[in-house]
Amino acid sequence: MKGRLDILHKMANVLTHKINWKEFACGWGAAFINVSITYPVNKLIFRQMLYGVGIMPAFRQLRKEGLFYLYRGMMPPMCQKTLSMSIMFGVYEEVRRGLLATGCNSYVAKAAGSLVSGTTEAILMPFERVQTILADSKYHQNYKNTIHVFRDLRRYGYGEYYRGLAPILLRNGPSNVGFFIIREELQEIIPKNKNVLLRTSIEFISGAMIGVVLSSLFYPLNVVKIAMQKKIGGPSENPFKILIKIYKERGGKIRYIYYGVQLNCTRAFISWGVMNTAYERLKSVIY
Repeated sequence: MKGRLDILHKMANVLTHKINWKEFACGWGAAFINVSITYPVNKLIFRQMLYGVGIMPAFRQLRKEGLFYLYRGMMPPMCQKTLSMSIMFGVYEEVRRGLLATGCNSYVAKAAGSLVSGTTEAILMPFERVQTILADSKYHQNYKNTIHVFRDLRRYGYGEYYRGLAPILLRNGPSNVGFFIIREELQEIIPKNKNVLLRTSIEFISGAMIGVVLSSLFYPLNVVKIAMQKKIGGPSENPFKILIKIYKERGGKIRYIYYGVQLNCTRAFISWGVMNTAYERLKSVIY
């Protein structure tokens, strides 16, 4: 009887604990800073993924199109990333704290929080879908802006907003598990430093290295996602068949699937370095 009462008491604590809005706010702010800085690099990588070309041909494409088209399509990733990172950090912390309150193993709590936050982030997938279309030069003359794309996709049904959902789910959850567990392990190992510049440098490098490893590991899933999302209308496609198709179209060599991975590592280094540093700085201010 006592054991049952303890369990009920723990469940009541989980259900009644206050939501920590500060984690959501820090995630949102960190993403806003990050997207503002890294969007042009992301677009260059996107072109390499989409057309399987090197850095210079992709750069020449963007230079020829001009500054207007370079920043065209930034609204969807800004909306998606700010909300996504808010969910990523906020939901992770809420789930983790809730499970820890029930006496759950800390690593299980971290993994569960990461998977739940990653899956929840997929709700925002329509923004990624629209970004893919706006960044593809094939559609430059077809769509004026983000709202135009959203309206047009609706003609094909709401499922069209979620084309390419499978690779996103396969990417989000596992990559979040890796990010949070590695990040917190590093925080335990690396001693706290009172020097602000040194502490900020450590935060940047930690986030940057985690980002490079995880983005490289899940890079093929992003290639598949883009290949699926560049199409409008028609039947849904199997992501594994798409991967095989890309493999064959690019000469039957695995390394060709990784076109753009070098620049992607550079982007991830800057992006996740900025993200982690901004998050920690905002956290120190808000808390």
